[in-house]
This record gives sequence, C-alpha cells and structure tokens, in this order.
Amino acid sequence: MISKTRLILYVGLLILGGLIGAWLSFSFRATSQTREAASPEKSLYVCGMHPQVIQDQPGNCPICGMSLTPVRAPAQETARAEPATLALDPATVQAMDIRTAVVKREPLRRTIRTVGAIEYDQTAITDVRTKFNGRIDKIYASVLGQHVMQGDPLCEVYSEEFYGAQAQYLMATDPNNGGHGDASLKMTAMMKLSFFDFSDDQIVQLDKTRQTQRTLRVDAPQDGFVIEKAVVLGQLVEPGTKIYQIADLGRVWVQAQAYEQDLAYIRLGQEAAVTLDYLPDREFKGRVTYIYPNVDEKARTVQVRMEFQNPGYLLKPGMFATIRVAAELEPSALLAPDMAILRSGEKATVFVALDGGRFEPRVVTLGPQAENDTYQILSGLKEGERIVTSGQFMLDSESQLREAIAKMSRPKSYAAVTSAEMMNHSPPQECLSASVKYVCPMPEHISIRYEHPGKCPICGMDLVPAGPVPPGKIAEESGRQPRGGNDPQP
Repeated sequence: MISKTRLILYVGLLILGGLIGAWLSFSFRATSQTREAASPEKSLYVCGMHPQVIQDQPGNCPICGMSLTPVRAPAQETARAEPATLALDPATVQAMDIRTAVVKREPLRRTIRTVGAIEYDQTAITDVRTKFNGRIDKIYASVLGQHVMQGDPLCEVYSEEFYGAQAQYLMATDPNNGGHGDASLKMTAMMKLSFFDFSDDQIVQLDKTRQTQRTLRVDAPQDGFVIEKAVVLGQLVEPGTKIYQIADLGRVWVQAQAYEQDLAYIRLGQEAAVTLDYLPDREFKGRVTYIYPNVDEKARTVQVRMEFQNPGYLLKPGMFATIRVAAELEPSALLAPDMAILRSGEKATVFVALDGGRFEPRVVTLGPQAENDTYQILSGLKEGERIVTSGQFMLDSESQLREAIAKMSRPKSYAAVTSAEMMNHSPPQECLSASVKYVCPMPEHISIRYEHPGKCPICGMDLVPAGPVPPGKIAEESGRQPRGGNDPQP
C-alpha cells in the first residue's frame, strides 16, 4: 500500500507538470505570433506554368505536376496600397525590355488598298439603230475600236420607205403648187423625214437640189469609239436593228471590291487614286460615286464604283488597276499603337507608365483602326499619358499573379462586402459609363445603337443616350418607320 504522503507527492508533481506544460505552450504560441507579426513577408508557393495555382505550403502543381516555386506575399503596407498598380525596380524594368510611347491626338485616317477593273461609263454608251426596213449599201466605220466624232458617217442604208418620204416632201414643197405647196402636207413630210433621222442640213440640201437621195447616211450621234459593229455590206435591216454601239472614253468607271470591315472608311464623293502596272510613274485621281447595296456571298466583299477622267485614253476598259482610298473619319482623335493593346475576350487592356517605376493596367474602349497600326481610344486613356508598347505581356502576368496573391490575403470582411456588392448588382461607376448606349433621335433610326457619342452617320443629328429598351419595343418602333423615297415598295 502506498502511503498517504507519497500519494500527495505524486498528485502535486502531476499538477506542477501540467502548469509548466501550459506555460510553455502559451509562450511558444506568443513567440510564433510575435514573429509572424514582426515578419513583413510570408512565403507562398505558385506554379511557373499556371500562375493561378497558389498554395501556402510547398508541393507539386495539381495541373502539370511541376514543383511549386516559393514567392513572397506583399507586406501589409503593400496590400493596403492599390492592388492594380505594379511597382518595379529599374533593373527589372530593363530586364523586361519595357518600352513606352506617348498617347497623342492626331487625325483619324486610314488608307484602304484594293484592286479593281476599268469599265466603260454606262451613261456614255449610245446604240445606233435603224428606224425603217432597208439594206446596207456602204460602210464607213468598218472596224471595232475606230474613233469617230459626232456627225461622222457610219454607214449608208437604202430604203424604199425613205425614198418615198423624200418624194412626198418634194411634192408638198413643189413651187408649181402655189409657191410652197400645202403647208400641212409640208409639215407632215418634214416630220416623217425627221423620224427617219434626216437632219435639218439634209432637208436644206434637199430643198436646193430638188433631187431625192437613194440612200440615207447614218451619222455618229456622239464622240467616241466603236465598241460594237453588227452590220456587213449588203445586210438587210429592220426597224430597231442595232447596227453600232459607240462609247465615250473621256470618262471611265473603275469597279473595286471592298471588304465588309472597310466599308466604314468608304463614303460617296471620297477621293480615290488609281495606278496601272504599265504606267507605274503615274497616278490618276477620281471620286467614289456609288456603293452597291449587296454583298458577294462567297468573297464577302462589296462592289464600289469610282469615276475617273481619262485624258489621252490611258485608262482602257478591261485593265486591272490598283486602288487607294484615303479616309479621314475625325480631324482629332486619341490614338494608341496596336502593339500596346492586350486583348482578352471582349476586354482590351493597356498598361500606363507612372512615376517611380509604377505601372497601372487600364481597361480601354477601342474605336476604329487607323493608319500606322493604331487604334482610336474612346475611353480609358488621356492625352499625354505614357503607355507600354513592349514587355506588357510580362507586366500582365505579374499583375495577374499579384492580384491572385492579394485576393488570398484579403480579410474575410472585405470578401463579404465584395460579395454583397456583387449580389446587389452595384458595378463601379466606370462600368456604368461604359455600358451607356447612344441612339439617333429620329424614329426611323432608333433601331441602331452606338457605343460612343457623336453624330448619326445617316442624317447627321447628334446622338443621345439611350435607356434600356426591350427588343420587342425596338422592333415595334422599327415597324413604324416611314418609307423614304429610295425605299423599295412592297
């Protein structure tokens, strides 16, 4: 049996050991907390191939199996700073080969280059047709391509109808019948000769000679070149038979093909330039006169017609031509190089270089593409800011990595507030401004919505902010559009 004294001793030792163990455990936890609070950085582990994989202990990447690399989380002061801004030392900036450019305001221009074919001006082509039955007795314009002037003879046609019309006119104007004959008969005979294209000079000559002509000479109705000859000597013709086609080459058409994405830069009346392979040292100036309403289903191009003056007839129908159209959409626009823009889905990001080696990512809204590989910036940048044009991909990776680390180190209360804001659908103010659409106040144009303010490209009125209109309402308003003069009738 254990004595009472030993039992009391054993119990006392057990109590003392428990107190000492509790004190040591408390002291160790306090020391750890003190060291953790005193340490400005905390080690985290990320995958070099998949920066989104971040752990607080070493191991392997669950995606590719590579060993995780230790990194340092930003200090408390850095975490409280703006998480979107990156601060890099000069050595890192040089190692990343970061280059910058200044955002400037310049004219928004774009040069469209395409090819086309030279054609006859369809409004300067004339058909020469006969108006009576007859026979071709003589041909003056005997070859295709022959140049003729207005009034030059083309051919001579024998016709009994024409001979009878002359005889009727001579009878009506016979001096032996009262001096000048019957006035009504004379008028009828002159109208008949005029119907047969008998000119006034020929009528005067008929009055002088008082001799009927055996054939009628067909003259050229305009200056130009014979592009079609449909008669031979001795051929019989009927009323309405086309015997010649004459085209004036003083002005020609150039039919060009423009891609759909380039239509915004082509407008009626716009200046165009043409060069030819056989005349590389010359350039011809013309104008855009018509944009066809249909699209080629296979080539996905729109036909554009241009008119050019043709001195010396150097522009020959059938030739291929190189076409250049220079467009200026705005006299002053904010432009940024294409190489500075990072595209991710529907979002475009640009890194702005700040003082002290800091770089800030900005979400920008892009406008049309301009010349020299630049884009118009509708929102997100200001004139004079310096943007990164080289090395921005490494900055983007670093930004995403730091953002992921910052999210892991955020307090739960911040995450709760962020979630509550997202549940309440309260996006930032810049998101609200970016979602504003603009419409033309004209009811017939309300179905078109624009991403930025400006003028309506159809009627020129100022665009106004548009509220959220259901699609059915837009369809209803579009159905009430009044038909214009050029709209096709049902």
